[in-house]
This record gives sequence, C-alpha cells and structure tokens, in this order.
Amino acid sequence: MTKDLFAREAIAQIPKILTLLDRNPHSPTYGCFDRNFWQYKIIDFPSGMSQEFVLPLALAYHTDIPDNPFYQQPVLRDWVEAGILYAARSAHPDGSCDDYFPFERAGGAAAFSLLACIDSYKLMDLNNPEALAFFERRANWLAHHHESGQLTNHQALIVLCLELLGNLLNTSRWEQERVERLERVLSWQNSEGWFQEYEGCDPGYHTLTISCLARIDQLRPDPRVKAALSKAVDLAAQFIHPDGSYGGEYASRNTYNFFPHGFELVGRWLPTALQINDQFLRGLKDGLAPCYADDHIIGHHTWNYLLAWRDFVPERPVPLSRPPGQLWLKNAGILIDRRATTELYLALNKGGVFKLFRDGKLVVSDTQFSVQLTQGRQLKNAVAHLVGTYEIEVGEDTIAVQGQLGWAKQKQMTPLNLMILRVVMLTVGRFFPNLIRKLLQKMLITGKKPAPFRFYRRLEWRNGRWQLNDYLKAESWQGVQTVGIGSDQTSIYVVMSRTFQRGQLQPWLDLTAKAKSLSSRETLHLERSL
Repeated sequence: MTKDLFAREAIAQIPKILTLLDRNPHSPTYGCFDRNFWQYKIIDFPSGMSQEFVLPLALAYHTDIPDNPFYQQPVLRDWVEAGILYAARSAHPDGSCDDYFPFERAGGAAAFSLLACIDSYKLMDLNNPEALAFFERRANWLAHHHESGQLTNHQALIVLCLELLGNLLNTSRWEQERVERLERVLSWQNSEGWFQEYEGCDPGYHTLTISCLARIDQLRPDPRVKAALSKAVDLAAQFIHPDGSYGGEYASRNTYNFFPHGFELVGRWLPTALQINDQFLRGLKDGLAPCYADDHIIGHHTWNYLLAWRDFVPERPVPLSRPPGQLWLKNAGILIDRRATTELYLALNKGGVFKLFRDGKLVVSDTQFSVQLTQGRQLKNAVAHLVGTYEIEVGEDTIAVQGQLGWAKQKQMTPLNLMILRVVMLTVGRFFPNLIRKLLQKMLITGKKPAPFRFYRRLEWRNGRWQLNDYLKAESWQGVQTVGIGSDQTSIYVVMSRTFQRGQLQPWLDLTAKAKSLSSRETLHLERSL
C-alpha cells in the first residue's frame, strides 16, 4: 500500500533512535536520548530537544505493518516513560530546557519535546503524576516565553501544546495565552499564503506550521484556522516539485523539510492537500527524500511520517496538475515559471538561486556565484545567495536580477569562544538568554555585510530553453583564490538545512581559471543553455 512508504521510511530510523537512548534502568541518565552527553561525555549538558524522540518510539509501538519489530513490544512503554521522566528531571525548575548552550532556555526545544511527551503519554496510556506536574511547569513557561525572531512554526507548536495539555488535564488555565499565540500565528501569515520564518518564506517550515494548525483545527474547529490552512495548502501545492522533491536553497531557511501529516488531516476537506502528499510519495518511492538521520534532527520527520501513515485518507484524488504560467510571489521574493516541459523555481530575493526541472526531472540546481579570497591573513567567502534587496526585472520571457555579493557567515566555535560562552551563561547570561539568542541569530543567521563584487544574472526564454548569462564584476581580482557555482551552497546557520538530497549530486562549476585570467575591473562572463 502506498501509505506504507511513510511508515517504512520512519521505522528504518528507530534503531538509530534507540542507539541514541540510554536504556539502562540503573544508569543516572536512564531515558536520555543525547548520546553525546551520556555515552561519549563530550558535552556538559543534555540537549532538551533530544527528548522529542519518545514520540517516534510511541508511534512505532502502534504501527502495525509487516516487518515492524517494534510493534507492541512492552519494553518500548518503559523506554518512553523513562524518556519523559528524563525530560522532566533534566529541565530547569521553571520547566524550560537547553538545546545548544547552558541556560539557553530554548523555546523550540521546549515546545517540540513537550508536544512529543504529551502525545506519547496519551499513546502509551501512562499514569505518572511526576510527568503531569512537569507538563504543567513547561506549559506555564512556554505560555509566557517570547523568543527573539519570527518563527511561526514555534508559535504554532506552542498553541498545539497548550491545547493538548488543557484537554489532558481538563483545564482552561492557558486559554488566554493559547488565543494570543494563535492570533500571532494567523497575523504572521503573509497575504501570499506563507508563514514568516526569520527573513521570509521557507516552504519546508511552512509544512510544519500546516501540520500544527491542522491538528489545532481538528481539536477545536475554527473557520479562521481553516481559511489560513486553505491558503497555506494552495501555496504548498506550488512548491512540490514535479519529481516529488520539495523545497531547497531557494527558500529563506534553505530546508528540504516536508511534514506530511497536516496534509492528510486537511485532505479530508481539501483534496489539494492529498494531491501534494501523493506527489511527495512518488519522490519518496524514488529515493528523493532528504536525509535527516543525524543525532539532533532525526526525530521531527520520523514522528510526522508515522502520524501521516496513521491518519492516511484511503480515497485519493486525481494527481496534481498545474497549468503553465508564471507565479511571482513578490513578498516572498520567489518566482515560479512553468512552460513547455520545464519548471523553474527562482529566488529573486537571494540573487537568483534556482532549481530547473525538465520533463519532470531536476536538470540544474544553482546557488549563484561564490568567491573565495584572501584579505590580509583571512580566507573569506563572498556569495550571491544571501537574502537581500536586489534590482529585479521580470518580463514575459526575461528575468534578471543584479546586486552585490555578501560575506558568508562562517563563524566556527573555538575552545576560547566556548569558554567565553560558558562563563557568560553561567554568570549574567543565564538571566538574559533571549538577548544571547538574539546576538547569536544576528551573528549566524540574519543580515549580511556587502562584499566588493557585483553580479548580474539574466535568464531569457529562447527556442524552448532558458538561456542564462551570468556576469561577475570585481573591484580587483587580486587575492581571489577560487570562484565557482555550487548546487547546494548555503551561508547561514539553520539546524534543518544542509541535509543531503540526491539532487545535490551535481558537480561544482569551477570558474577559477577564467577569473584568474582577468585584469582589474574586467568582468567574468558565463553563458549557459539550460
């Protein structure tokens, strides 16, 4: 059955999740999923996000498919309960938790793991007062915590947590906060249908917000939520690629995320949502899903895939069909052009980063010019793919974008940096975690500083193909070490980005020899027929 693709993909991750878990009942860290902490002992605190992994285990316990060795295994109930209790005992007294540094009090980690713990508690029919008391503390903290940055998916997660816990405890204690958060989520939906994620539209995180809102609407039907979901799903239908892949480097957060569960729930009243999932399943069957099997992010998609399997709608609509034409999402800075046998997904707000499909297959993924050069003793990287304001020209058969390269964010941790961060967080920083988070976001994610290069990218539709001309102008080519164009370069820190996806098996386009042959103020020119 087609829906079993979701379950099989997810069940394949369970052995690794169990490897990450301390399964020794006599261990002081019994129930901890952060192997770097309890086993390798290379970090000095456990990541609270890791406790989210209880939910994949609880769902695997209930997933009745052939060759699922975890189905109704009694020991999974013990391990799930241990994971919930470890989340409680490793949390701060106010219920918050850390993710990347001590006393961080990370909203995302707290919300993801609370959702997982509540759902798992109900699925495994647990009865544990300590766990319930922990749920209350964390919900109280989340209800009043306001993180820096606009991350709509986090707000939607918090709304869902407050709704679920209110139902579990039969209380309306967090009703006002739930309503306020929901209002925020709805107000952060752009008129084009997408939800704000830092600097703009990320189709991947967009599907997580859809997943949360679909459950919220299922628990407490609301016509405003349905209207937001309808608009959001219609937009997501534009981003599912013809080969079944989804998202990528043309998005604001560079992710290939796809959370299918919400589409199954919305698909009960909006067939387009099921068409999106069916298209994604075709890509999943062909091995086009990205790999999220690392120690920190393996959980999200695993539980969401299992929920999609559980709530799969049997009756499916006809396959998704999209007419030719041009869709320019001006607020998102993304242009989608479908004509003849091609589909072009182009980020105008990221200097013209694009993916091009022909006859249903990816033929080019391009993340624009990248220049490596020395400045003094530093080796720096100037790129054209950072979110910014560019000069744009969009015509019927011509698309052009030009602007300045920016310096890539390549800050790495050093022993000294880690020591400073630890000292700060163990002293004054613990009282101002949101300020520290805001400073790190500015350093690693948002904004850009201009580099001494200008680019001009022009695409023209001629004779059934896109003709691409790229120009790169430098104040001086002295100090330039290498120049090229990659298929999947990104230069901001996003946890869920930089995952491997088969479309990235494209060679680096090396332009170094061409660049080094140029004199000062000469322009590098590259012409391609796509």
